[in-house]
Amino acid sequence: MTSRIAEWKRISAGGLVSNPGSSERVQTGAWRTRRPVIDFSQCTHCMICWVMCPDTSMQVYKDRLTGVDLAHCKGCGICASECPKHCIQMVPEDRRV
Repeated sequence: MTSRIAEWKRISAGGLVSNPGSSERVQTGAWRTRRPVIDFSQCTHCMICWVMCPDTSMQVYKDRLTGVDLAHCKGCGICASECPKHCIQMVPEDRRV
């Protein structure tokens, strides 16, 4: 019989990235229950959301925010909470905008 102690020792430590760069290949957007919606009429393109996004999901072209990579955005809401203009709102995933 395998002891419980032996089982947990086989599990990697939390927060350990055992396969770096895998986030580009793994589409984690399916985890999301809320998604960011950007009001571009209010956005100043300060890029704070881009800097703070842990998934590098904020899309930028020529130093301007252009959208969100929803295939990789997990819906954490950091972008919305850090936006100084409050132009990013987190909406339920099932709501159409």
